[in-house]
Amino acid sequence: MIEITENPLQPEKITEKVKKATNGGIITFLGCTRLYNDGKKVNYLEYEAYRPMADIKLMEIANEVEKKWGLKQVAISHRLGRLAVGEISLVVAIGAPHRKEAIKACEYAVNRIKEIVPIWKKETFEGGSVWIGSQTGKPFITPPIIE
Repeated sequence: MIEITENPLQPEKITEKVKKATNGGIITFLGCTRLYNDGKKVNYLEYEAYRPMADIKLMEIANEVEKKWGLKQVAISHRLGRLAVGEISLVVAIGAPHRKEAIKACEYAVNRIKEIVPIWKKETFEGGSVWIGSQTGKPFITPPIIE
């Protein structure tokens, strides 16, 4: 299951997608808006994506996980729009026969999302805001224009 939505994420429902009788290890990662970043108090975040490329890249990551670990139970859901502190922006759930593969595959998927998926966040903090590109981790003024 791959999903990009502006609705609040429901980790339990997303995790249910990867629960199978053959899976002894289920890992669910939650990415949440934190109160402080780089010593600044965060007021809220805003996420934007270049669709449909973001959908394609998330599916690519699920396919990479399947190829690398043989795991077909992969669920990735990313939220767009404005998120308050404490809200969930990302859920990655992986089901595997054993925990070791589930843990490794989940970490891999989260890292790949940051590397290749065209999703950007605008961090608004006390005293200003900055756009952060998920692929580089380096701030920039505005998201790149992709035509």
